[in-house]
Amino acid sequence: MLQNIRDNSQGWIAKTIIGLIVVLMALTGFEAIFRAAGHSQDAAKVNGDEITQADLSQAVEMQRRQLMQKLGRDFDPALLDEKLLREAALKGLIDRKLLLQGAQDAKFSFSEGALDQVILQTPQFQADGKFNADLFDQQIRQMGFTRLQFRDMLRQEMLIAQVRAGLAGSGFVTDADVDAYARLDKQTRDFATVTYKADPAAQRASDDEVKAYYDAHAKEFMSPDQVVIDYVELKKSAFFDKATVSDNAIAEQYQKEIANLAEQRDAAHILVEVNDKVSDAEAKGKIEAIAARLAKGDDFATVAREASQDSGSAQRGGDLGYAGKGVYDPAFEEALYGLKQGEVSQPVRSQFGWHLIKLLGVQAPKVPTLASLKDKLTRELKSQQVEQLYVDAAKKLEDSAFEASDLSQPAQELGLKVQTSQPIGRDGGAEGITANRQVVQAAFSPEVLDEGANSNAIELDPDTTVVVRAKEHRKPEQLSLQAVSEPIRKELAREKAADAAKAKGDTLIAGLRDGKTALAASQDGQAWKVVEAASRGQDGVDPKVLQQVFQMPKPSEKGKPTYAGVTLNDGSYVVARLNGVNEGPAPSAEEKDEYRQFLASRHGQQDFAAYRKQLEAQAKIDRY
Repeated sequence: MLQNIRDNSQGWIAKTIIGLIVVLMALTGFEAIFRAAGHSQDAAKVNGDEITQADLSQAVEMQRRQLMQKLGRDFDPALLDEKLLREAALKGLIDRKLLLQGAQDAKFSFSEGALDQVILQTPQFQADGKFNADLFDQQIRQMGFTRLQFRDMLRQEMLIAQVRAGLAGSGFVTDADVDAYARLDKQTRDFATVTYKADPAAQRASDDEVKAYYDAHAKEFMSPDQVVIDYVELKKSAFFDKATVSDNAIAEQYQKEIANLAEQRDAAHILVEVNDKVSDAEAKGKIEAIAARLAKGDDFATVAREASQDSGSAQRGGDLGYAGKGVYDPAFEEALYGLKQGEVSQPVRSQFGWHLIKLLGVQAPKVPTLASLKDKLTRELKSQQVEQLYVDAAKKLEDSAFEASDLSQPAQELGLKVQTSQPIGRDGGAEGITANRQVVQAAFSPEVLDEGANSNAIELDPDTTVVVRAKEHRKPEQLSLQAVSEPIRKELAREKAADAAKAKGDTLIAGLRDGKTALAASQDGQAWKVVEAASRGQDGVDPKVLQQVFQMPKPSEKGKPTYAGVTLNDGSYVVARLNGVNEGPAPSAEEKDEYRQFLASRHGQQDFAAYRKQLEAQAKIDRY
């Protein structure tokens, strides 16, 4: 228990921020939920701040993908209901907007330098343990961000994290709270059990019982709602043979490729911040004093560890790692690119304060040969043509399907084949396009299923588009008694077996409680299974039994146990005999600190939830 508390109470702010980045990376191809959306119609306003329809659509799509990734085939298609998704996504956007407004009202802020450090130290943006500008650009491009958009998103997320940290860190716990929690957590219990096994094979359900159950649960015995669909499938790969690339185009692309290569510079720095407590003149005086130390021969890395106010890089001797142009503050970057290797700059003023910068190393770009890149460049150039051909064809498919009364016309116009699926229910098929939730949702939509229309174009993935049409609707029908009698008979036998086991157990409990049954080493031919000093997380004990044992009242005196029963998942019934409750040893000072941190964190999270509710209650929220 204590180890769980320890693990769950450390580094959560950093994990939240990095977790955000990881989630966004998993959702490649989508821009930030909160990007500007031009002149879109509003979805809501929060204290006058707009949430656009584009914001909402983006959030819905991201939620859809997250649910599909997390739950896969077990995902309940009912959860993909567009209305439910939109409601959940809009609530999330409103909550976020409220928290950002709360952070701004409370004057929370996050410096550009701190954002730089988060970006530079994020593992997903590093190669060989060092920040890599090319990797950073590649990752944020996949997410649909420019550098400015990514920084803006990250700034908002870290502002919210500050609010959460401030409230979570303010949780207060008394010594009495800690002692009470520790006493319960360290308590153990002595108990014994007798188990009455449920035996469905020993039970029989009559035909009359089966019929009565069938009549009472008739709505449960229906055939599944199924549809057979026709569909046409457009694949991007089909257009590669239609694209051609000349040698001249490849050569031009090669020149562009190598022109984008840039050197990387490994910088170290010492920072003296300018802030509300330290004026510009004071900071400049401090950095000049540090520069004098360096001029006398003091080691730069040692001085950085002692004097730099950039805590992230100070512990590494000021080393910021390799980065290209466009990462640092303009004044910082200009000074860095004016240095020779090993040289230290004069004091440099940036928006964060005063720096001394040392150039640790320079990595010249490696220029590959045209031959080594020819296949890659050919694919890229072809891809540009293929992308346009595919987009045009997908648009033509959608337009043609909208106008046509079936799929034969759009298939003929695009040289595609009309295919037919196996019958599928609302939970979809096992493989192929019928396993795609968007396809299933379209197939069972009123427009396709009831009105007989072709669906809109559905993007299965970035390389595949389909249009579907209902060929046959197999509506639910009442299953006959004969078809379901065997499953009903098994269910009734299971229920009877569970009831029989419980009846035996309850009889034993009643007899032991009133003294009519003597407590013995075995009951009904079964020996009591004794467990001594069981903890709340005891291994080898069914969780239901353990939960029941820790809910039972303490015996009034020694030799007078208390009794209770609990039904297990398989229908078996366990009679539990609580013999004693053992108070655990007093917690050590270290354990008390861990309990205190855990309880304070939990209280703080409750305070944060209450704060969010308060913001919502006081806000003017208009949903459209």
